[in-house]
Amino acid sequence: MDISIFLAKFWGWYLIIFFFILSFNPTRIKQIFDDLKDQKFLIITSFVGIIVGLLTILFHNVWEPNWKFIITAIGWMALGIGLALFTFPVQTTKWLEASNVKLVQLIYILLFLIGVYLLNAAYQLVPY
Repeated sequence: MDISIFLAKFWGWYLIIFFFILSFNPTRIKQIFDDLKDQKFLIITSFVGIIVGLLTILFHNVWEPNWKFIITAIGWMALGIGLALFTFPVQTTKWLEASNVKLVQLIYILLFLIGVYLLNAAYQLVPY
């Protein structure tokens, strides 16, 4: 299986599952931000972000103007947020809280649409 297809399936399903979890249990968002104040949770979260982002970039650093770029962008964002959380934990947590509160509904819809788009690219359900 092509790595692009695999990562499109992985990120597509992940984003849709994440969308439904946050939609049906919005208290999880507050819980995550409360947990980011705990240094142990913050370090683990930043390491996971760095590892997932770095693996995605190393296996799929494609800069073509199509759906494959979305996977690369997700990898770079995961790496960037992971590094920012590890390097500047207080400032990054404040920035994430501020952006999340202001844009929570837009983020939900964007997660869902990107997930559907990636799954469609991987499974080719609707030809385009």
